[in-house]
Order: sequence, then structure tokens, then C-alpha cells
Amino acid sequence: MSAIYPPASAAVAAAPDRIEFSRLKAILVGSLGNLVEWYDFYCYAAFSLYFSSSFFPSSDPVAQSMSTAAIFALGFFIRPVGGLLFGYIGDRHGRRLALMASVLLMCGGSLLIACSPTYAAVGVWAPAILLFARLLQGLSLGGEYGSSATYLSEMATSKHRGFYASFQYVTLIGGQLTALVVLLVLQNFVLDAAQLKAWGWRIPFFIGALLAIVALVMRSDLPETQAFQAEKKRNKDRMGGFKLLLQHPRECLIVIGLTMGGTLAFYVYTTYMQKFLKLSVGLTDAQTTAVSAASLVFAALLQPIYGALSDRIGRKPLLLGFAVLGTIFTVPLLTALRHAQGPYEAFGLIACAWLIVSGYTSINAVVKAELFPASIRATGVGVPYAIAVSVFGGTAEYIALWFKQQGMESGFYWYATAVIACSLLVYLLMRDTRQHSRIDAEAAHH
Repeated sequence: MSAIYPPASAAVAAAPDRIEFSRLKAILVGSLGNLVEWYDFYCYAAFSLYFSSSFFPSSDPVAQSMSTAAIFALGFFIRPVGGLLFGYIGDRHGRRLALMASVLLMCGGSLLIACSPTYAAVGVWAPAILLFARLLQGLSLGGEYGSSATYLSEMATSKHRGFYASFQYVTLIGGQLTALVVLLVLQNFVLDAAQLKAWGWRIPFFIGALLAIVALVMRSDLPETQAFQAEKKRNKDRMGGFKLLLQHPRECLIVIGLTMGGTLAFYVYTTYMQKFLKLSVGLTDAQTTAVSAASLVFAALLQPIYGALSDRIGRKPLLLGFAVLGTIFTVPLLTALRHAQGPYEAFGLIACAWLIVSGYTSINAVVKAELFPASIRATGVGVPYAIAVSVFGGTAEYIALWFKQQGMESGFYWYATAVIACSLLVYLLMRDTRQHSRIDAEAAHH
């Protein structure tokens, strides 16, 4: 049975230390489940260089990578459906149930990839099975983002909401990092390249399925948020659903606009960066993995710092800083990175990029949660975000590889700059959600 989070006034009066510890524990458990979800999802990107030949036989490694990236993108296009499905569960039946259901579905997708037959064994059925597994994972992740962003934002205290909500991206990045650490261990201590290509790529997906079961057990004991309990008691017949979401068109458009530039920048410096370092910069497999892992550690450390800063100066200054600097420096940074002399220079340039991108990643979840009322919060955060990520994030790697194949690699740098500039317009026009938070307004009302 899950604990019911008590009303703030009674809880604090009864046992402030215990309740505060309970809040922190819930945020930690919610965050760790998020890490497992993103580890499972990003194992695909981290190990795609090894398993792409098993599903897409071709003598052209760029064409092979494009086929794998296409399925990666398709896994994103199903995410709005996941956002709607799990958002409805989260808004109607509780954040905890949505978090449990999403991680269970991720377990199924990872297990299916781990057991998938190869092209040599079953022909075209192999990529079809891979696609189906990725669609399951995309559904799961579409629900995970809105549910976890809502849960962490509602569970956090008003004064430190930016700091605590930033741990969604700490664990999101941590999931990618864990996938890379598994890759590093397998590359350097367990298997050689031939073994990794033959069967070793299956190991991380088995690990992911097991971790998802652990996360499911942990999440089953999470307390429900006070915001959901209060709204359910007050308004139980009008919670969640697509019709209710349509009553908030302005907020939905803001979420899409503020997400498009940030999500594209995020995927440029995470999933695509592995391919870029190998195919364009010319680093070895081991150097590529090491630079990617080190830059993710740096990025994860920045998130709570920026999140805490947003609690002091507001959310809008950080978003504006990201967009202005991203518009100015994306082309120079990626151009310099393309000509980097070795892994250390590459890491330094990616670290500079993260100093910019973290202005978005650290606080985007809490900004979205603060825009919507509790009755539609999980759906409102999840669905428009998933639409923006599907269009701009999930396609980033494929578009970048297309530009490269056409011999116009720098064209992608300008495309990324243009998308970030569009988000800048949204940031200029929107209100600072720290001063105009729906979560705080509801808490004061209740």
C-alpha cells in the first residue's frame, strides 16, 4: 500500500522532520525510476553502432546509422500517445499509478529488444520486431516525462521547487550516462568489438529490464502528492482527458514553443554527439564513449546548480540565457568541434555547450508543471512536450546524418540555430512561472 501524503499544515505541525524526510525520499525514488526509464531508452542510442548491422545489413556505415536513427525517431513519434494515455492515468487515478505503469511498459520493450532475432535469422521481421519494441519504449517514455515532471514539481516545496525538479534531468542524463558506463565496461573489460557486434549488445537491454522491475517495486510504495489528493477531492469528475486539455490551448502552445529549441539542443549534445564524434571528428570508439560519458557527468552536475539559481532569480532569465547564447554560439561551437584536435579539446567544447543548454534542461520540467492546473497537469506537461520532442528532438540525429550524407554538414548547425531562435521568441513573450505558478496558487487556495 502507498502512503497518503497528509495536508501540509497538519503534517508539519505533527512531525516536520519526518515529513520533510518523507518528501525527500519520495523525490529521490521518483527520480531513480526516471533514471531507469532513460537508461533503457538510451541503450538503443549507446549501442546502435554495434547492433545496427544485425538488423540493417549494408556496406555503407552512414546508411546503416540512418536506418537505426530512423527507428530511433519513430520511437519518438509515438510519445504523444504515451503522454495522453499516461497523462490521463496520472490526472485521473494518481501520479504514482502512472509512474508504475510507464516503467512496467519500458521493461517489456527492453526485454523484447534483448531477445530480438537478427536479420540473418528472420529477414525483414528483425527490424519489424525492433520497431515494435521501440514503439513500446516510446509509449512508456511519453508517459514518464509528464508523470515524473508533475510528481517532482508537486512534491517539492515552493521555495526549492526549481532545485528539486532539476533532478528529473539529473536522472535523465544519469540514464544516458549509465548506458555509456555499461558500454565502457563491456568495451574495455568484458568483450572485444566482434563479440559486442555478435551478441554483447543484448546485455544492456537485459540489465535494463531487470532495473525496470526494481524501479516498479520502489515506485509501488511512493506517496501520492498533496496537490493531486486535494484536486481529486474537490473536482473528481473533471480530472484528465483530451477534452480538458483542449481548454488550455495557450499553455499547450507555450510548452511546444519553449521545448522545441531546448530539446533539439539537448539531443545534439547527447544522442547525436556519439555519432558526430566518431563519424565527423574522427575519434575512436573508446574515445567517443569516454568523451560522451565525461560530458554527461559535467552536464548532470550543472542541473541542480541552475535549478537552485532559478529559485532565486526566476525561471525566465535562465531560459533567455540559453536561447540568446544558443542562437549566437551553436554554429561556432559545432564548427570548432568538427575540427577538434583530439578528445580533450572535444570535451572542452561540449562542456561549453552544456553551460548554455543547462539553462533550458535544468528547469523546463518545472516551468511546464507550473503552467497547468492539477486536474490536467500530467497530460498538459506530457502531451505538448512529447509533440515538440517528436518533431525536433527525435529527428535531430536523422536530420544531422542526412545533411552529412548530402555533403552539407554545416547546414544542420544553422537548422539548430533557427529552431533555438524560435524558442527565444516564446521566452521573451511568456511570464515567469516562478512568480505565476499554478501549483503555488492552488496550494494557497486549498
